Amino acid sequence: MTTTELAVEFIHRFGAEIETEDTFGQLSVDVPAGLWLEALEFARDGLGCEFFDWLTGVDELDEGFRIVVHVYSLERRHHVLLRTLVSREEPVLPSAVGVYRGANWHERETFEMFGVVFEGHPDLKPLLLPDGFEGHPLRKDFVLAARVAKAWPGAKEPGEGGGAPSRRKNLPPGVPTGWGPHA
Repeated sequence: MTTTELAVEFIHRFGAEIETEDTFGQLSVDVPAGLWLEALEFARDGLGCEFFDWLTGVDELDEGFRIVVHVYSLERRHHVLLRTLVSREEPVLPSAVGVYRGANWHERETFEMFGVVFEGHPDLKPLLLPDGFEGHPLRKDFVLAARVAKAWPGAKEPGEGGGAPSRRKNLPPGVPTGWGPHA
């Protein structure tokens, strides 16, 4: 199916509640958060997009967070990008795991990085960041410089302080002898 034919199918199904756009030969469909799961089910069942590729978030600042899903039809060879917007104050969206099992990991990552809560997710817990990490690092208002760096509890380098000799400086593998600064 062409992007135009796909857009007609979406408009026929959802009417004026959605917006479609041809973005570089791929259909992008903006749906309200209330139609999120219904649009995903339509892409899977109505358009044959059984392959779930990825889900992510985009911080749109005052607008909120845009959640984007890329799905693909292996049989018909067409792509669809589904997008929805959730508010910054209450970033909540129903989980897509019931529609696409592959959304599980991606929703956990988006929850951790942006703070978007996916209601009904079977195991929505941090995935990548260390225990005790505070904040959501992919939000544009997350300021790394505000973190307080803790001093290293001892000598800064092996051999510093105490009169012990400094360790020999080795060049990385493959760097010719005599290259770079000499200390």
